[in-house]
Amino acid sequence: MFKATTLTELIESNRTLARNITYLEGDNDARDVSFGELHQRALGILYHLQRIGARRGDPLILFLDSNEQFIDAFWAALLGGIIPVPVALGISDQHRHKLLRIARKLGKPYIYTERRSLERIGVFAAQVGETQLFDGLRARAFLVDELDDISRAGKAQQAKPDDVAFIQFSSGSTSAPKGVVLTHGNIIANARGATEVARFSADDVSLSWMPLTHDMGLIGFHLVMFANRVHAHLMPTELFVRRPLLWLAFASKVRATILCSPNFGYKHYLRVLGERPIEGLDLSPVRLIFNGAEPISLELCDEFLTRLAPAKLARNSMYPVYGLAEASLAVTFPPVGAAIRTITLNRHRMNVGSPVESVEKTAKDAVQLVSEGQPIPYCHVRIAGDDDQPLPEDRIGHVHMTGDNVTRGYYENPEANAAAFTADGWLRTGDLGLMHAGELYISGRAKEIIFVNGQNYYPHDLEAIAQRAPGLELGKVVAAGVQPRGSQTEQLLVFVLYRGGMQEFLPVATQVARLINEQAGLEVAAVVPVKRIPKTTSGKIQRHLLEQNYIDGEFDAELEELATLRAAQRGPQSASRTQIEDKLKTICDAALEGKRVDINDNLFEVGASSLKLIEIHEQIDREYPGQVDLTELFDFPTIAELARHLENKLGALRGTPA
Repeated sequence: MFKATTLTELIESNRTLARNITYLEGDNDARDVSFGELHQRALGILYHLQRIGARRGDPLILFLDSNEQFIDAFWAALLGGIIPVPVALGISDQHRHKLLRIARKLGKPYIYTERRSLERIGVFAAQVGETQLFDGLRARAFLVDELDDISRAGKAQQAKPDDVAFIQFSSGSTSAPKGVVLTHGNIIANARGATEVARFSADDVSLSWMPLTHDMGLIGFHLVMFANRVHAHLMPTELFVRRPLLWLAFASKVRATILCSPNFGYKHYLRVLGERPIEGLDLSPVRLIFNGAEPISLELCDEFLTRLAPAKLARNSMYPVYGLAEASLAVTFPPVGAAIRTITLNRHRMNVGSPVESVEKTAKDAVQLVSEGQPIPYCHVRIAGDDDQPLPEDRIGHVHMTGDNVTRGYYENPEANAAAFTADGWLRTGDLGLMHAGELYISGRAKEIIFVNGQNYYPHDLEAIAQRAPGLELGKVVAAGVQPRGSQTEQLLVFVLYRGGMQEFLPVATQVARLINEQAGLEVAAVVPVKRIPKTTSGKIQRHLLEQNYIDGEFDAELEELATLRAAQRGPQSASRTQIEDKLKTICDAALEGKRVDINDNLFEVGASSLKLIEIHEQIDREYPGQVDLTELFDFPTIAELARHLENKLGALRGTPA
C-alpha cells in the first residue's frame, strides 16, 4: 500500500521508479512515458504556467484532446498548487456552452488548450454574445502549440491533504454546471479504500478508453493506478468509438488485468463485432472489468461474457460497482472474484420507505437489480427515508454517503450545498436503492438524470434546447430516459404537449429531434405527442408517469401514424448524381443502419448522434484523407451539401474548377 498523503507526495515518491504509462494511439502506435519523465515534463510545463501568472490556488481549465498532453498538464498544475479543471472538448454546442459557463463561474481562470480549439471557442462565443468573457479567457491562455522548451523547471509547491486537488464540473448545457471540489485527502482516501478491496498492485496491468474528463477515466484508471504503480495503458475515447474491437485486441496484447466500461461500451463492442468469430484474443489475465457510470444491465453483462468466452474471459471478472464524482469516484465494491449477485423485486412495491417484495424472475412485474457491493473502507453508506432518517435493510430509500473520500461541497455554490447535505452531514447522492444482506442495490434515481452512451444528461437542459422549436415553451416539453422492456440501454424520449393532428405535429417533432441532435449530439428515439403533462400539486413534472405510459404502449397509435406520414412525405429517394455522393451515401447508410438516408436529408433529422458522426467522419477520412474536418459535418449536414463542399476542395487541389 502506498504511503503518500497527497498527490504531490505521490508523484515525488514515484518519479524514481522504473514504471511507465503507455499511450495507445493505433494498431502499432504506442508511446511509453516513464514516471520520472512525467515528473520532469510536468515541472517544465509548470514553468510556463507560472510565467504567464498562474499561482497557487488559481483554477486552470484543461481543454485538451490528447491523453498525453492532458496528463502532463494535470500534474504540472498539481505540482504548482494550481487547481486543474478538466472540461471535455466535444464537438457540439453543449460542450462549448459548458466551457463558457465554467469559465464564468471560476471568475478568472487560466486555460491550457491548443490554438485550434481556442479559436473555435472564440467563434462560438461571438455567436452567443460572450466575446468579453472569451477575451478574458484568451488573455490567460497557454497554447500547447507553443510548448517548445520544457528544460526549465517550475517552482513546485508541497500540498497538504486538505488542499483542493481539482474541480470536476457536472454536465450542464443550459444552466450553470456544479463543480465538485475534491481535496488531496479525498483522492488519497478513495484510492486507499478502492485498493484494499480490489487488491490493486504493481503486478496489475490496466487499460482504459474512458475520457480523462470523466471520474472513472481520471481517478479510477489514472490516479488510482498511478498510486499503485500499475502499468496503465490509455486509449483515446475517439479511437474506441471508431474502432471498438481494438479495445480487447489491445487488452490481449498487453495482457491487461484491469479493464472498465459502462453499458454503452459493451453494447458498442458487440454491435461492431457482429457474428464474426472470436479469434486471436487471450483475455485470461483479466481479473476485473469495472462496470459503472450507467445503470447496470444484467442481460448485457451476460451477453458480453458469453460472447467473449472463447477468448477465455472469466465470467467472474465482471465487476459491477457504484460511484460518483462527489465520492472521488468509488462508493461500493463487491468482493473480488464473486459472481454477480441479483435480487428480483415487484416493480409496484418499490416506494420509498416501504418493504420490498421479492418475486420470481419470470413474474410479470419482476424487476431485477444487481448488487454493487459493500462500502469501501473510509466511506459509509446509508439508506434513508424522505425525512433523512435511516431505514432498515430491504427498504427502498435515498442513498446517502459520508467519509474521507466525500467532497466537502460544490465550488462557490451555497444553494447546491444546502440541498446536497443533510442536517447531520451526509451527502445526498440523488439515487434510490436498498441494502440487502449488507450490499447496495441501486433501484433508480430521484434526480432524474438521463443516461445515454455512458454520460449523464439533465432533462431540463435538453428541454431548454427543444423549446427553441417554434411554438414550444417551458412546461410543454419533457425529456426522459426510458428503458423499454427487453432493451439493454435507455432511450432518449421527448414528450411534447400537443392536441392537434399528426400531420401538423410532424414538422414539430422533426425540429425538436434535429435541435437536440445538433446541439447536444444525442439521438432522440421518439418525439411523442401527449395531450396532458402530469404534474404534482406543486407543479413538478411527473416524468415517471409519462415513461410508464410509453412503456405500456399508450402512444403507439400516434407514433405509428407519424412514421407513416414521415415515409410518405419523403417519397422516393433522389438519384445520386456524382461519384462522391455515391461514396458518401454508402458511408452514411453503413453507419446509420436501419435508417433511410437520402442525399438531401439533414443527418441530424435522420438521427446521426455525435458518436455516429465520428464514425461517418472516420470513413470519409479514409476515402479522402485530410479533406473533411469533423466540425464541417455540422456546416454541411446533408450528403449533397457535403459532396459539393468536398468537390470544391478536391478541385482546388487539382487546380481545376469544381
